[in-house]
Amino acid sequence: MKSKVVDGSVHLLNSVNRRDFMKFCTAVAASMGLPMTVVPQIAEAVTSPKRPSVIWLSGQQCTGCVESLLRTGHPTLETLILDLISLEYSETLNAGAGHQAEAHLAKAIEENKGKFILVVDGSIPVKDGGVYCMIGGRPVVDILKEMAPLAAAVIAIGSCAAWGGVPSADPNPTGATPVYEILKPQNIPVVNIPGCPPNPYNFLSTVIHFLTFGKLPALDDKGRPMFAYSRIIHENCERRPHFDAGRFAEEFGDAGHRQGYCLYKLGCKGPETYNNCSSLDYNDTPGCWPVATGAPCFGCSEEKVGFHVPLFTKAKVVFPTPPAQQPTTVPEKGSGAKNFAYGVAGAAVGAAAVALSQRGGKGDDSSQAGG
Repeated sequence: MKSKVVDGSVHLLNSVNRRDFMKFCTAVAASMGLPMTVVPQIAEAVTSPKRPSVIWLSGQQCTGCVESLLRTGHPTLETLILDLISLEYSETLNAGAGHQAEAHLAKAIEENKGKFILVVDGSIPVKDGGVYCMIGGRPVVDILKEMAPLAAAVIAIGSCAAWGGVPSADPNPTGATPVYEILKPQNIPVVNIPGCPPNPYNFLSTVIHFLTFGKLPALDDKGRPMFAYSRIIHENCERRPHFDAGRFAEEFGDAGHRQGYCLYKLGCKGPETYNNCSSLDYNDTPGCWPVATGAPCFGCSEEKVGFHVPLFTKAKVVFPTPPAQQPTTVPEKGSGAKNFAYGVAGAAVGAAAVALSQRGGKGDDSSQAGG
């Protein structure tokens, strides 16, 4: 696509042709579960010269969330920060440093009060006055409390910002705390986009929704965008047929593991983890998620699972779904009760047997439902 001039602003749109650009807008709408009728609105919002200012604040983190965003292909990083948004401050991507960067941050906040999007990655330490994470000589917890009330929206990206992540794991020596807990006394809503790191498109879609409609997408009871976190990974996992059939890898490298059997017995938390890992390619790379590579999901998107439950602990599967092909409820003539019993037992192999065996035959209604 040639450079487009709108109200004096030039938007490069990553030098793509119109067809590819509209395909991108269509894919964004589909990923959020929106009707195709909103595609023109998304296209108009993306090409609008009125770009939202974004201030990116980092707490206790590994920079993985930023690094994953650097590798997005639709749009690429330069299109994201130069065309879709106006990235005013990011410690990882800042061109300036020191007093220069801090002065620009103060100016950006003053000029965009009530209009900028505040993105936070990393947990917020509160122990000993927050001295375990300092920016410009000040605890990040104090900076967050001052900036959040001035923002139009606050997005916590990554499991550390959303749930506390690795820094908050027992014994949590720094008092690492998720962003929403810090801002709860100020009654400031926070959009959580958990993952370690999360799929960049879950973040981009959230921002584009805000650009298009002037509001954030629908959220679940944990503050996560429902378009990305409303279904459990287990439902769309490529290994799900093996689960239903009762075929499991017993240990890493065994015959079942090599044949792609279900990883439930190796501690896969897919049956209790809400995310779209199994249905949305990570950075346009098919099979780029743990389960596809033979590693169990460890539940990073769940507040009380990832980083807090031992890795090889079996997931809670409360409402397992039996295989699609059900046994007959009426024995064939002459087959007798024995064959009927075998048929019923076959249906129980896999989901039901596994779920009940791990709790001694007792379900836990308070847990999240598995597929």
